[in-house]
Amino acid sequence: MQIQVTRDTFRLAQVFTISRGSRTQAEVLTVSVTDGAYVGYGECVPYARYAESLGSVTAQINGFSGDWAELPEALPAGAARNALDCAFWDLEAKRSGKRVWELMGLPSPRPEITAYTLSLETPEVMEREAANNAFRPLLKIKLGTPDDMPRLEAVRRGAPNARIIVDANEGWTADVYADLAPHLVRLGVQMVEQPLPAADDGMLSEVDRIVPVCADESCHDRASLPALKGKYDLVNIKLDKTGGLTEALALKEQAIAQGYGVMVGCMVGSSLAMAPATIIAQGVAFTDLDGPLLLAEDRDQPLIFDDKGVHAPAAALWG
Repeated sequence: MQIQVTRDTFRLAQVFTISRGSRTQAEVLTVSVTDGAYVGYGECVPYARYAESLGSVTAQINGFSGDWAELPEALPAGAARNALDCAFWDLEAKRSGKRVWELMGLPSPRPEITAYTLSLETPEVMEREAANNAFRPLLKIKLGTPDDMPRLEAVRRGAPNARIIVDANEGWTADVYADLAPHLVRLGVQMVEQPLPAADDGMLSEVDRIVPVCADESCHDRASLPALKGKYDLVNIKLDKTGGLTEALALKEQAIAQGYGVMVGCMVGSSLAMAPATIIAQGVAFTDLDGPLLLAEDRDQPLIFDDKGVHAPAAALWG
């Protein structure tokens, strides 16, 4: 088995800003796994918030022995394990002549409506972007500052009929969250994602969560679930956090069994990164796989997005 990793850069359609900073391009790692006859592919997006870099994740991938069965023990949950796990699934699908969901005994994925993300900007810009995207059924607003109320109002003016969810990216304090919560209800916000820092989210168990709260930075894999009890109503499953499709599906099953709603999210990457997540997204409360919609360029055979949602990948892309 041979494994290769390359760095790829995709230009964004416009500057993308969250509470931690801005970017103009998506830098990803593409992994290929070959047995000499077939090649499987995976993609990951190293994330500095989780102490990952392009260099550190590349080193993890290059240090892996190549035995898929040993992957969960060889690498921690994170970007490196994700790209490898998804590449191995793709390879197995090509070897067998079946789609990945067939190998798993699952039905063919249906299209799922995905959120479209409005990055953090001035209220005026966010209102304009909301109006430009008001035709989309679900908008996700990046917030996370002490001055977010005008932004919320502006987005609702721009898109009066869209469903709205909010992602604070750990940017609020307990006081800011408490002040905003009634207004989230008034403006019809359906869910708020990670309002407080993961290391300081205990207050969520002490308040009446009048808007459902979703764990993102606080939830990586199944080992995260015990610490979420009483604080969160949903979990955001991302392949780059779980360490791949295998753990993501196990996390989804266990989270649902414990009474959590499920959101399936993504980093800003290409259609190759989103493709495996379309399997996890089946039937969840919220799907947020809009990474390719934020790009100015994408992979060959990109995912299809239409009024029905994001579709399962073509075999030429993945799986």
